[in-house]
Amino acid sequence: MSTRYPGYDVLAKRHGLSWNEPTRRAVDARLALPREPRFFAPHEWRILEAVCARILPQPSGRPPVPLAAMVDARLFERRGDGYRDSRLPPLQQAWRRGLVALEAEARARHGRAFAELAGGAQDALLRAMQDGGLDHPAWGGMPAALFFYHRLLHDITSAYYSHPTAWSEIGFGGPASPRGYVRLGANARDPWEPVEARAGREGKAVELNRRVR
Repeated sequence: MSTRYPGYDVLAKRHGLSWNEPTRRAVDARLALPREPRFFAPHEWRILEAVCARILPQPSGRPPVPLAAMVDARLFERRGDGYRDSRLPPLQQAWRRGLVALEAEARARHGRAFAELAGGAQDALLRAMQDGGLDHPAWGGMPAALFFYHRLLHDITSAYYSHPTAWSEIGFGGPASPRGYVRLGANARDPWEPVEARAGREGKAVELNRRVR
């Protein structure tokens, strides 16, 4: 349960007036995503899972958003952005090369696979990637910092915030179809949107949010 929007679960809208049938089908398909890789090889999958855990650590009190599976599905289904930086190879090639290069950097610097390193060592490698400080030949001329920002960070965070678990955490109601929004003024809330908890009024937020549909 979100501490910012206590008592709110966006999936409670499933059978309400806020979502129509196409929306329900889209959300159900997202929730039914296979948890095993379809694009990545097993050794690439292990690296990806470890990277996801460092980029977006998740709380232990709820089932995690399946970030690796969501990135894998995007690549398997060839869902690109419609554009790319010319210094990066196409989506699938960039991810494969980036994971292979990160693994090569881990072995060159620590003598171990990236997934086997302690969290601090993994973070240090990712920060070096972010700063453009990784230059192993396995990068094949692909700028490490561009891969970090345009693929790794972009794709993992986009996956997270496209999942209903994250929607509940940030008070998002999912696709606004067919209802849309009516109260468009500053700090105005439609009745089908959740209430953010205020100090001393958490109980009221829980009461209201359990009725949001």
